[in-house]
Amino acid sequence: MTENWSARFEQATKDVTALSEAPDIPTKLRLYALFKQSTNGDCGGDRPGMLDMAGRAKYDSWKALAGLSKEEAMQAYVALTEELKAADV
Repeated sequence: MTENWSARFEQATKDVTALSEAPDIPTKLRLYALFKQSTNGDCGGDRPGMLDMAGRAKYDSWKALAGLSKEEAMQAYVALTEELKAADV
């Protein structure tokens, strides 16, 4: 993991909370999954039960990124945050 991407990722995590409007649900799930993949690597553990719909959605979104390196996930998180910032008026 390069220091450059770590610093850009950390800044992006701050920038995303400063948006004037919260992103839509699919974008929030993508941000969540990329964040978790960046910080924890591949998703582990059991899938939440079917009554925990939010937990399942988060788990599935993160699980879909299996095999993506932490640095690649950081790059994708930064890119998505930049898109959101550009669209934020």
